[in-house]
Amino acid sequence: MKDILLITPPFTQLNTPYPATMYLKGFLNTKNISSFQADLGIEVVLVLFSKDKLHEVFELAFEKQTISSENAQLIYGLRNKYISTIDVIIKFLQGKNQTFARQICSENFLPKASRFNEIDDLEWAFGSMGIQDQAKHLATLYLEDLSDFIVECIDENFGFSRYAEQLGKSANSFDELHTNLQAKPSFIDEISLKILEDKLQTIQPKLVCFSVPFPGNLYSGFRCAQYIKVNYPTIKIAMGGGFPNTELRSLTDNRVFDFFDFITLDDGELPIEILFSNVVNPTQENLDFNNFKRTFLRLNSEVIYNNSSIKNDYKQAQIGTPDYSDLLLENYISVIEIANPMHSLWSDGRWNKLTMAHGCYWAKCTFCDISLDYIKIYEPITAKLLVDRMEQIIAQTGETGFHFVDEAAPPALMRALAIEIIKRRLIVTWWTNIRFEKSFTKDLCLLLKASGCIAVSGGLEVASDRLLELIQKGVTVEQVAKVTKSFTESGIMVHAYLMYGFPTQTIQETVDSLEMVRQCFELGIIKSGFWHQFALTTHSPIGRNTENYHIIPDLKNISFANNDIEFTDKSGIHHEKFSEGLKKSIFNFMYGIGFNLPLQDWFSFKIPRTSIKNNFISSSLENQSFEIFKPTAKVIWLGGEPLVRAFSKTKKGNTWQMLQLTFFVATGNFEISVPENYGNWLVQNLKKLSVYTNESLTIQHLKTDFEIDLENFELFWYSKPIDTLRKHGLLVL
Repeated sequence: MKDILLITPPFTQLNTPYPATMYLKGFLNTKNISSFQADLGIEVVLVLFSKDKLHEVFELAFEKQTISSENAQLIYGLRNKYISTIDVIIKFLQGKNQTFARQICSENFLPKASRFNEIDDLEWAFGSMGIQDQAKHLATLYLEDLSDFIVECIDENFGFSRYAEQLGKSANSFDELHTNLQAKPSFIDEISLKILEDKLQTIQPKLVCFSVPFPGNLYSGFRCAQYIKVNYPTIKIAMGGGFPNTELRSLTDNRVFDFFDFITLDDGELPIEILFSNVVNPTQENLDFNNFKRTFLRLNSEVIYNNSSIKNDYKQAQIGTPDYSDLLLENYISVIEIANPMHSLWSDGRWNKLTMAHGCYWAKCTFCDISLDYIKIYEPITAKLLVDRMEQIIAQTGETGFHFVDEAAPPALMRALAIEIIKRRLIVTWWTNIRFEKSFTKDLCLLLKASGCIAVSGGLEVASDRLLELIQKGVTVEQVAKVTKSFTESGIMVHAYLMYGFPTQTIQETVDSLEMVRQCFELGIIKSGFWHQFALTTHSPIGRNTENYHIIPDLKNISFANNDIEFTDKSGIHHEKFSEGLKKSIFNFMYGIGFNLPLQDWFSFKIPRTSIKNNFISSSLENQSFEIFKPTAKVIWLGGEPLVRAFSKTKKGNTWQMLQLTFFVATGNFEISVPENYGNWLVQNLKKLSVYTNESLTIQHLKTDFEIDLENFELFWYSKPIDTLRKHGLLVL
């Protein structure tokens, strides 16, 4: 028995659990409140894609006579092959039978339907991949074929990372969702509810909390809550998470509370603690009895918002370490969708999720929901505490990969995190989301790489300086180019979020943005990207001041979800027509194809010529001034102690003593030679500058120390031997 059952309803990701319940369970541990967590998404998928259940799928499709398309007929005709292979394919994707990769890649092993038609076109893309990745990709196509069959013949709402998503998207009224919930549970619903029933019988919770991050989780969350209400009326039910945080802030529909007793907003730690105290100990002696935190509930047939608790939210240092217990970590599935290198990070491999800082330190972008607490309240934690949590999670999960799910990771904290990781000699792999700040210098990127950073994603957005200023992004295209070059040259992959259709954006600016992006890919400073069409949200500065952006919002009566706003662009431009050409071009750019094609070739309609010079980005990158370091800049040495050899050097009858310093690195060794007195000073200070014994020395500290016995620090610091060290781990930050 546990007091609270935390549930993520189907579906989010196949390869890793969504982090909300782990965060909440970690917090509840600090309060000695017992809890159990479950990711119904992966559990449903594992039941659905099994030998016995797949047999049911094919039988049901035959009984319903829904096998109409040529593709569905092909899959049904191959049903015995699918049934006999499904269990071994799932095990392989779980990493449990890696030798099976060669069998998967053999010519006639897998049954193949329409998803495999893409292979001929993509042969150039994965021909050089390792056998394991090829097998994962083929197995992914195999599962997608089965998914297509399920969607066509069994349940049109099914999707690996979402279910009935259309019922949650822009659902200003609860009517459609409510109507669907009155219907008989679907085939997928029955699987979900059977798993839920088993959890309820085993855990016997007093409070069930559903974390609903996306529209694609909403229907299943309601369906599960409905089941609990009917069959376990004494259990209280709450919903929180990303969807209610953004969409349900103006909720008024009474019927929602036929399913849920409570809906909480924003950070969930304090609201769930207070909910628990009200459910378990609902007495007048309880300080917070009927005083909730950011909670909707129904009272006397009326929806009310109760935020009367006087308790303050917990600081990030107080919420504990995310707890991964109870989750089926060994059973998650890694898939490879080859079309996008960054997207493969989302789907391939199981990543531990952590946050460096609550909220966004910038919080100015006009398209972003910066009025909401999860963005506007910025609170970082210390690097030491962060790495403590990393070590605890590694000990619990056995996994050393981390995805930091920040809105935008702060550069100063990333630097401190990297130093702490290296100092502890912790071997990890990590990636995160950033802003393309100018503070991401080449040296900082090298430090991040040394700590295990493999990739970053950030918003280039519209790739137009005028529009970037209108967005209040705080960057220019030239700055983004320089930063992405620093990351890429350091061995860190860069993914760019791109946007089109921003209010006031002209057709010329869309074409010019594409040209900027083309040049970035051609130069190799961006490796991955994705175009999104601008979406207007009610919690963004644009949504609150539409008249300043030349758009006309289509405002509707809201009783349920309130986030996305339909609008008319006064320019009359139909930006959606650019979608196919933009996405087709970037797909090719990611694989080094099509750089020499005219931009017109990507579109089926006439576009203007770009006004951007074809060397704009390369010229921006060449425009690098001589690097003069601030006296307050910190210096760190990532390398080890050198092997020192003294020798004499004679020139024009003059002889003086020299030191040869040999440094050993992973790829071999390198040498520098300096006058003996300089060499002695350097060896002594490299020990002080070592990341493992770093004394936080600055350029000014070094200059002062150097000039006690020696002369002209700047001449030595900018000399060839120091430049060589700078290329091998002597960093100025």
